[in-house]
Amino acid sequence: MFQAKLIVTGDDFGYCPRRNQGIVECFLAGAVSNVSLLVNGSAAADAAKLARRYNIPIGLHANLSEGSPVCEVLKTNSSLINEDGFFHGKMGFRTALSKGLLNMSEVKQELKAQVDLFHELTGHLPPHMDGHQHVHVLPEVRHVFAEVLEEYGIEYTRVPIEPGLHNCDWIEPSLMDFYVGVEEDSLNTVDVFTKHGIRWPDIYIGLSTMGKNMSVSAIRNAIDTAIVEFMSKVPAQPAPQHRTVTIELMVHPGYPSVPPIGGCGEGPDDFSQSWERLHELQMLIKPELQSHYKTRNIQLCSFKDL
Repeated sequence: MFQAKLIVTGDDFGYCPRRNQGIVECFLAGAVSNVSLLVNGSAAADAAKLARRYNIPIGLHANLSEGSPVCEVLKTNSSLINEDGFFHGKMGFRTALSKGLLNMSEVKQELKAQVDLFHELTGHLPPHMDGHQHVHVLPEVRHVFAEVLEEYGIEYTRVPIEPGLHNCDWIEPSLMDFYVGVEEDSLNTVDVFTKHGIRWPDIYIGLSTMGKNMSVSAIRNAIDTAIVEFMSKVPAQPAPQHRTVTIELMVHPGYPSVPPIGGCGEGPDDFSQSWERLHELQMLIKPELQSHYKTRNIQLCSFKDL
């Protein structure tokens, strides 16, 4: 029988105290096995302390789209910020990039500043580093992101290409358009990351199971579908049933943020204030999900265990 190693990553650790609380509860319940830290989050220092206290595996959620830069010289007069001194936003960043308005040396400077701050907060370099709102797979950004990982010796990242995504008819069309764009960017990123010696799990899941779309059956089906698809592509030797498949499930659990507390400098956004954060928390800690992992021979782990 094949074995699967599943990394359940709680994104946006450090966003606000309520988000931190929810993610820690998930970790202690064995529902989340890894976290991704927003170093410019309002509760980042607290999150780093919690990770130390509970021995939670922690990596970096690089942020170029929400809140304020951490690099001092980029907080004024840089291509990464708007007139209010904040990043351009999830779609604003993409628009500025497509118009050629972003200076890639400033992107690199900010990414390095975030790795350095992560090191300062946690006492170690991140074993993995991904991008908030998937900015790390965007054109141009993917190259400097890969350079930074290689320079710091950060081995793992996330490449958000989800098997079966196009069959998920429950995803709202506007969101699906965004996801398809992320997928296209990711497909174009594979060679860049590979060239820099960066690795990522065999399977990524998390778009089809986000927020209100998360349920025990949705996670179960996404994992099963992905494994079947992956196995069909694996060469026959060594015998595929003895192969360990690695999976990352991206999740965003927590107690919803209550303004004005939280965020990355501008207060909490709609996503973090949504009831969907609590819904994810409640789904992830369900015993049926844990027992499914056991019956399917799925072992929860972190990037350090790959």
